[in-house]
Order: sequence, then C-alpha cells, then structure tokens
Amino acid sequence: MQYALDGKTAWIYTGGRPFDASLPAMVFIHGAEHDHSVWALQSRYFAHHGRAVLAVDLPGHGRSAGPALESIEQLADWIATLLQTVGVSKATLVGHSMGSLIAMECAARHPQLLDKLVLVGTAFPMKVSDELLSATRDDEAAAQTMVNLWSHSALAHYPGSPGPGFWVQGVNRRLMQRQKAGVMHVDFRACNEYTNGLTACASIRCPVLLVLGKRDIMTPPRAAKELMKAIADKRVVEIEGAGHAIMTEKPDELLDALRSF
Repeated sequence: MQYALDGKTAWIYTGGRPFDASLPAMVFIHGAEHDHSVWALQSRYFAHHGRAVLAVDLPGHGRSAGPALESIEQLADWIATLLQTVGVSKATLVGHSMGSLIAMECAARHPQLLDKLVLVGTAFPMKVSDELLSATRDDEAAAQTMVNLWSHSALAHYPGSPGPGFWVQGVNRRLMQRQKAGVMHVDFRACNEYTNGLTACASIRCPVLLVLGKRDIMTPPRAAKELMKAIADKRVVEIEGAGHAIMTEKPDELLDALRSF
C-alpha cells in the first residue's frame, strides 16, 4: 500500500489483508537499517486476527522514498501524519530498537493517537560507540558486520533457525545490505542524539509493554531500567535466549507477548 506523505511516497505493508481503518489499528515500526519485513510473522498474524495493520517502511528505507529523516522527533511526527492520513484515530504502536524511540516520542507528542505502546529491544539513552558510528559513515559493510554480530544471541541457532530454510544472521545481513547508502549513518546518529526518552516516557499514560531479550548486548535489559521507572503503567517481558533481533530469533515468543498484551 502506498501513500503520499509530505509530498513523498510512503510504502506500508498491511499484513496480506486490505487495510480497514474501522478496525483496531496496530503500527509496526522497524529499527535502524531495516524495513517492514522484520515484522513478517507478527504483522501477518494480527492482520488476519481482526486488526488493521500498518508495518511501515520509514522514509528512505525499503520502498519508501527518501531522504531518511534525521531525528527521532521528525520520525515520530511522520508516524502521526501517517495515522491521520489513513484515517486512524487511535492505534497501538509497536517499535523495535530505533523504532521504540520513535514510538515513545510519538506517544508523548501525540497522546490522543495512542491506545497502547510496545517497546521491543529498547534502551535509553541509546548511545552508539564512536567506532560503530564512524563505521556507519565511512565503511557501511564493516558496520553491518558489527551490528549483525552484536544483534544475535549466537552464531548458530538450534536446530539451525526458527523455521526451515531460514538463516537468521544471513537474512539480517541481506536486509541491511539492501537499504539505501547513507541510511545507516542517519539512523544510528538519530539514536545517538536522542535525549528526550525519560521525559517522553514519564508523560505517557496509556498501557506500555516492554519486551526485552535476556541475551541482548545491543540494548541489554539493564539499559531499560530508567525507562521502566519513568513509565507509569507498564508490563515487562524478558525473553530467554533472545538477543537484539527478537523478531527473528524468538518470533513466536514475541507474538505471544503481544497477544497477551
């Protein structure tokens, strides 16, 4: 599904079902150097179980026109514009990593649009090491290798992957490789420079679910402790054996957490 937002084409995946704004809406927001496809299982499940699903390609990512937006605040307003454009008055936002920052900022800036909020693989501050940030600018291939290694709980997954024919690390590497040149640096710099997380979360009044990977070294559970203190109405789920790439390493466990919420 394509929409014109701010004069540019935005590509939105609806989970294999026609979008119906009269249904309860869920918006899935991917992380840095990714696109809507990371939510394949979760978006399709909810689209086929009574929800209106919008799994976005953020500006400059996937099939959406660029350029990539340079701040979390700009991206949060872009999500709000999307909801207003498609005629959704309230939605549940589900964001992973950078997407979790976008979701929490959107919830703070546009509370009237939020029903519930889900933060997956989140942390604040979401600082990026100088070495990695420089690599995203100067050597994307090296940066992708670092991120791919740090995003997963193991080099191999027993019995090889969550599904037959599915190579967890290989799929993630190819997903990053197909993003537009320069997007990785813009994304990681936006995460590194975002400072409003605690203030944003303290203002949120809708129910919030945090889903964290117990073996996540990119955004370890301890890095979300201050966020947890700031959020008034929260539930926390920590998934055993999951690194940062929770959607692909533990897709069923994440789906179960979303369903119960």
